[in-house]
Parts: sequence; structure tokens; C-alpha cells
Amino acid sequence: MLMDIQHLTERYARLSHRERLEAIFEDFERVLVTSSFGTTSAILLHHLARVRPGHPVYFIDTQYHFKETYAYAEELSRRWNLNVVPVQPKFNEHAYTRLDYTWAHDPDLCCSLNKIMPLEPLKEQHQVWVSGMLGDGNELRRSQKLFKQEGALLRFYPFFDMNEQEGYWYRVANELPDHPLEARGYGSIGCTHCTRRGAGRSGRWAGFSKTECGLHTLQS
Repeated sequence: MLMDIQHLTERYARLSHRERLEAIFEDFERVLVTSSFGTTSAILLHHLARVRPGHPVYFIDTQYHFKETYAYAEELSRRWNLNVVPVQPKFNEHAYTRLDYTWAHDPDLCCSLNKIMPLEPLKEQHQVWVSGMLGDGNELRRSQKLFKQEGALLRFYPFFDMNEQEGYWYRVANELPDHPLEARGYGSIGCTHCTRRGAGRSGRWAGFSKTECGLHTLQS
């Protein structure tokens, strides 16, 4: 069922970030929460652990993550008693990308097989999908809105009006642990093959025009 996005936006825009999360769980029964356990992931997870303890957090595990990312996911899970549920690609499709080195010549396809397609069954089971994406970093993120309708699924970006600097100070003020690679110069962290050191998202998909994996741009 399509939602009245204008009405929702007007109501939620007046709320704090935590109040927005509280409201989404009051307004909807089937709420999907995902995380890549990247540099800013702790912000959403810190809120979630207080608003809805025990709610499933689906970890988009492409099986190409840095070992530090897996360690970070374990640390946050222990600290806040998160209910983390891994979501992995199909064996044959993932194996194909390993043998084909798909990330080196067609990163869009690699992201599709290992990150986007594994989420499709989950999306069909939920009404609204919560993203922890901040409203900064590139043109797409700066233009993001609070809500976006994608087919029957409503996308919800409660931190759309929080920039990276504000996110940094939120983490400092609340003593949130940093991703281990952040201190080594990684501003944004994804899969090992497509992530390099760099400020912001400059280290993602170096050498390609690609700036996003597709989770925030693909239409259902």
C-alpha cells in the first residue's frame, strides 16, 4: 500500500532523530533494518538499541568485507546486545564473482549479485526499510529526502538531515566505538576490492564513475 509521503514527512520532520525511530515502529508493524557496519553505522544502531532492543539488524554480508568490519560488527553486537542476522549472496552467484573478478570490470554487477539481490526476499516481507545513511558525502546523499516510495516498500532515512560532521560529534559525545579502519585513513568502508584509503567516499570504487552500491538508487 502506497503511503502519503507528504503527510509523513511533515510529521516526522518535526521530530528528533530518536523520536523518528520511535515513531516508525509505532506506525508500522514490519520494519526492516539493515547495516553494513561501516564508519557511520553505529549511529543508527546506537539509537535502535534504545528504541527497539532485540529488533533484527540484517547485516549485508557480501563475504568481501575486511576482517576489521566483521570484528566491528561483533564489538557493536556485544556492546549493545544487537540481534544481528547475516544476509549473504547465493553460493553460485558469489562464487562466479570470485572466479570472474567481477568487481574489477563490472562493479555494478558484483554489487547486484552480492548485495542487492540477497535483500530482495526481505524487502518483500516488510513495509518500511530504515537506512542509517547520513545526508552528506555526495550529490545523491545530499539530495536524499526523509521518505521515498519504491514500489510497495517505503524507504526511511531518519538521518537525512545529519551531515558527516554532526555524525562525528554524535559519535564522540556518546562515546561510540569507531570502525578500526577509520584511524588508518578510510573515510568510507565497503568491500575489500573496491575500498581504498581516502577522505569521505573518495576511496570507494576508485577508477570508476560509480559512487554508490545501488541500495539507495535502485527502484523496486
